[in-house]
Amino acid sequence: MQLSLAYRIAESLLAGIPLRWAHSRRVLERSRLVAPTLGSDGDLVVVAAVLHDVGYASAAVETGQHMIDGARYLTRMGVDPVVCSLVAYHSSSEWEAAELGLSAELGEFRRPPSELLDAITYCDLTSGPDGSEVDAVTRLDEVLNRYGPSHVVHRAVSTARPTLLAMVERVEKRLAEQNRP
Repeated sequence: MQLSLAYRIAESLLAGIPLRWAHSRRVLERSRLVAPTLGSDGDLVVVAAVLHDVGYASAAVETGQHMIDGARYLTRMGVDPVVCSLVAYHSSSEWEAAELGLSAELGEFRRPPSELLDAITYCDLTSGPDGSEVDAVTRLDEVLNRYGPSHVVHRAVSTARPTLLAMVERVEKRLAEQNRP
């Protein structure tokens, strides 16, 4: 899928959710920095970046877990299966799906290659909910503060935090290596 088409799809679904759309545009910007470290797969991450939160749009909601809902929506549209899997698995999706009893639904999608999943998660976790650029620790703290301890997202992110930070660290290392003279 061309980025221009992905952008139009995301905009049409998320423009009515201004903060989510601002966040998605920042994730897209971050993905453009990471893409060169991924070779030919970088384009898949860029497309997934702008689409990663379309599952929040009312037109996509099925299960209530936005990662799965977005991936299902995109699958119905005929989007590349790797892009769909990146949307399905980004950030704390595996932990949220387990908390919600939706692991089988998440399993409809093949887990993406780890370097691609690391990349989309890095982009998501270094983009604030308002479209600002943030560090991953600040972002995770913001998510935990936004959702109370009894909320599924809080529990999932709390459990996933060490893994998520390790994913971010791997991407930061690749970016540093790419920028060495």
